Amino acid sequence: MNKLIENRVYRAAIYVRLSKEDGDKEESDSIVNQKELIRAFLADKPEICISGEFVDDGYSGADFERPSFKRMVSQIEAGQIDCVVVKDLSRFGRNFVEAGRYIDQIFPAMGIRFIAVNDHYDSINGRTSSDRILIPFKNLINDAFCRDISIKVRSQLEIKRKKGDFIGSFAVYGYQKSPEDRHKLVVDDYAAGVVRDIFRWKLEGASQQRIADRLNERGELSPMEYKRFCGLQYKSGFQVNPKAKWTAVAIGRILRNEFYLGTMVQGKRTTPNHKVKKTVVKPSAEWVRVENSHPPIIDREDFFAVEKLLLQDTRVAPNEQEVYLLSGLVFCGDCGQNMVRNSVCRKGKTYVYYMCGNNRTNRACSSHRLSDKLLEESVFLSLKQHIDNIVDMERILAYLETLPYHQADVEKVDRQRIKRHEEAARYSRLKTSLYESLTEGLMDKAEYLEMKAIYDEKLREAQAAEAKLREEMEGLLSSRPANTFWIERFKQYRNLDRLTRRMAVSLIERIDVYEDCRVVIRFKYQDSYERALAVIDGIKPNGGFPDRQKVQTNKEAM
Repeated sequence: MNKLIENRVYRAAIYVRLSKEDGDKEESDSIVNQKELIRAFLADKPEICISGEFVDDGYSGADFERPSFKRMVSQIEAGQIDCVVVKDLSRFGRNFVEAGRYIDQIFPAMGIRFIAVNDHYDSINGRTSSDRILIPFKNLINDAFCRDISIKVRSQLEIKRKKGDFIGSFAVYGYQKSPEDRHKLVVDDYAAGVVRDIFRWKLEGASQQRIADRLNERGELSPMEYKRFCGLQYKSGFQVNPKAKWTAVAIGRILRNEFYLGTMVQGKRTTPNHKVKKTVVKPSAEWVRVENSHPPIIDREDFFAVEKLLLQDTRVAPNEQEVYLLSGLVFCGDCGQNMVRNSVCRKGKTYVYYMCGNNRTNRACSSHRLSDKLLEESVFLSLKQHIDNIVDMERILAYLETLPYHQADVEKVDRQRIKRHEEAARYSRLKTSLYESLTEGLMDKAEYLEMKAIYDEKLREAQAAEAKLREEMEGLLSSRPANTFWIERFKQYRNLDRLTRRMAVSLIERIDVYEDCRVVIRFKYQDSYERALAVIDGIKPNGGFPDRQKVQTNKEAM
């Protein structure tokens, strides 16, 4: 070593890094331990003085876009540092390509001395033949280790998602992490009340912007501000203003969020691999959905009613706070196009009516013109009649449940099924004993095959008869009144004296208006209604049942 090198003093940067994501062990690789080991190594090297310490705590070695590492490189480029000291090569980085590029190209070109203490490597000594093999090999091993840990972490997270464990950093607005288990969600009563208000207002006809305005007017904290208010260090890429307010976009995200049904939806985003940190959105079919993983906030029927509204063209008219009463529900019965709401002034009076959208735009259909008041009154009267029919239907279904003959028929068929099952089991046992007789020499092979064929046929007949009886029993059971939750959906509006937006969107699927002013209403749960009618028509006991004269499908109104 010449005199110039002997008298040179290096300005060294101590670089330390730790990341659980890489599988680092805190006991041996802690930031404090790394610093102490490097300082002890430099204690007897007067030619190296410490110019700075750079710490990346919680950053993966696969990514070289680490804040302290980049700051260290900036100081190297500025000529403030000419030596880098790390505990070992894995602390410097676990990306084989990038680590090799710095050690073999960038640092030598810039005259930077590089020391990896535990790997016994100091670039000032030059590379021995073993270094030329071992250094790249160790970098490759570090890279492979990081990749292996990444695969294991991803696999464990996927298992947790499929189990219904919540693995996000922050709970969805309306929920909070359970104090007993941070992977479970419990309802946050205050925020959940706001979520219910949002859905209720949407069902009542308010636009997303109007809902956001209402919440801002009454001083409700936005989801981001609410998390901060609760003491959480929450940041979002959606924030624009210093204090986040409610927006129409935020309302839309809440209205579409399946979490409020009690369904855990996770795994929406991912990264291509452990080296690329840019997130990509996965197709919705690949999201992990686990139903009933936490308490729901929103009723299932209300949620899907809102989903349907979001798909419809229900823009709020100028100077209006809410959409019109039947907006998005009225269609031309002949061409299927949406009916549009128009108004015209004549002699100082304003007339409002619905007309076919195709007629308005290109005259491709006739006008189908119908007064809005007449249509709304017709829909209300028809809906009231339908609710009355359903109330009568409930009474009849409840009566049918009490009839003893139906249960007796089920029990009779079930007894026959059990008998056939026992018969099949007996022939199966006989086949087993037959084989034992053959192996013990009590019968020859010809006798065995002949008897086996007979038992096989008997067994098939018994199994076929059992299957037929099981099918018959299921038919009897299915003829009983099905789940009647939908009846309660209609009954809750029984005493209303006027048509409301929420009533319309909750109970009506669509309204078709024909050229002759005939109006056909398709109510929600119509299939369930017709199945219940079929039950009433199909079960006719000798003793009769209460009068069902009023229980008829009433779909038409003028």
